Amino acid sequence: MTETFDRTELPLQSRSMLSEEAKERLRSNLDKVHEWPSVYMYKFIFEPDQERIDAVLSLFPAESEILRKYSAGGKYLSITVKEVMMNAEDVVARYDKASEITGVITL
Repeated sequence: MTETFDRTELPLQSRSMLSEEAKERLRSNLDKVHEWPSVYMYKFIFEPDQERIDAVLSLFPAESEILRKYSAGGKYLSITVKEVMMNAEDVVARYDKASEITGVITL
């Protein structure tokens, strides 16, 4: 018998910091599909509170293109950021910093 659950009832949890193996895979994949420098798009989803919003936004320079979108019920916020990145290592470093923010999921 398979047990099912309603994902809407689960609180969002941040991923633990990326392992070195995951970072290396990400670097390798990024280098395969991007020619650096390149515009890179980050996406984060979390239950909004001002502290989390500020923490996510502080990861990016003011000239980054930032889009905020709330879920239909307003329970979650998605932040999409486009920024010119110089190399895969810079992208991985940014994800590593984002993984330290409690309650933020990176996509």
